[in-house]
Amino acid sequence: MKVPPGLHPSDSSLVCKLEKSIYGLKQASRQWHDKLSHTLVKAGYVKCLSDYSLFVKKTNCSFTAILVYVDDLILAGDDQHEIDHIKHILHTNFSIKDLGKLKYFLGMEVARSKQGISLYQRKYTLDLLEESGLLGSKPAYTPMDYNSKIHSTSGTPLSDPTSYRRLIGKLLYLTHTRPDICFAVGCLSQFLSSPTTGHFQAATRILKYLKNSPGQGVFFPAHNSTILKGYSDSDWAACLDTRRSVSGWCFFLGEALISWKSKKQKIVSKSSSEAEYRALAMASCEAQWLLSLLMDLCISHSQPVTIFCDNQSALHIASNPVFHERTKHIEIDCHIVRERLQNNIIHLLPISTTLQVADIFTKSLGPSLFRKFISKLGIINIFLPACGGMLSLHNSEAHQAHLHPLTSPRPF
Repeated sequence: MKVPPGLHPSDSSLVCKLEKSIYGLKQASRQWHDKLSHTLVKAGYVKCLSDYSLFVKKTNCSFTAILVYVDDLILAGDDQHEIDHIKHILHTNFSIKDLGKLKYFLGMEVARSKQGISLYQRKYTLDLLEESGLLGSKPAYTPMDYNSKIHSTSGTPLSDPTSYRRLIGKLLYLTHTRPDICFAVGCLSQFLSSPTTGHFQAATRILKYLKNSPGQGVFFPAHNSTILKGYSDSDWAACLDTRRSVSGWCFFLGEALISWKSKKQKIVSKSSSEAEYRALAMASCEAQWLLSLLMDLCISHSQPVTIFCDNQSALHIASNPVFHERTKHIEIDCHIVRERLQNNIIHLLPISTTLQVADIFTKSLGPSLFRKFISKLGIINIFLPACGGMLSLHNSEAHQAHLHPLTSPRPF
């Protein structure tokens, strides 16, 4: 910080008063968010309790939402006048740059048509393949070999683990639009402390799978319902090193996949029923949050969220209020499933294992079963010839909703 003109540096009785946060300080980002939030609230927007980065404004004839990521903003709404009004306010206070219709945001690409919206990361994937030197490699049809099991001693230790850690970090960001690699990336991310040649080969296979369809992503149909449903599953003692189970769940809004997770459980489960029940506990928490988010978005959802589970014992534990000898050791926080079931927040239903789409988030599958679940998740590749009609409608103006990305330099 330089001394302002006119202030003699030898005068120790005078100090400088900081009017704006200096860029790069720890508190600078908080000050920026506070100022942006104050501006939006003053303009009539409400910060959502379910997500503090989301601001909404609801009137009798319009709805507008603003999603904030640091100094990048996305506007969505059904009233162009309100969108132009908030743009003017933001430009007056922060001198924003309007990028027009939403096509690219934080590495994610958006394609719109009369059929719906597709969210994918094709450029990000191709750059990753080029950086890894695998653009000319033979593609794989699954992200992980279902005949082999990965453990901590697979192969010999890498002399330089930096490249492996960098690759896994980039693949983790790719899971935002590629749920099909979620389990494989999560499995390999647990070996970041001491990766081996076997782990690096498994990560290379993921890249070869991505080469098969770099433009694949999630699809949100234009004509859809607002009914939430979810799938919960678990693979008991899947980790060969710790014998912990892997939980997986996904949620659909109508036919659109909106949330998914693949995560290794924190403790060892004594039975497959306990592992499934812990996965249900995670899924029920996500269902509660999704209901809160829909409420903030002014979307009514009066009925309970249906969650499908393929384990009858876990369903029985959730619905039976009596503790049994084999369930009394389960932590109390896992029994939130039972509480939410009794409060009509969720509704549990059995499903056949062959129809359990959450299975793709808990284990590596064979090519035929893997492709079957991919199609059920609604993941498509708009660059395939069969989807060429969607590409020709990329810039369609048929939607009533307007999406606008904005970027604003922080005022420091």
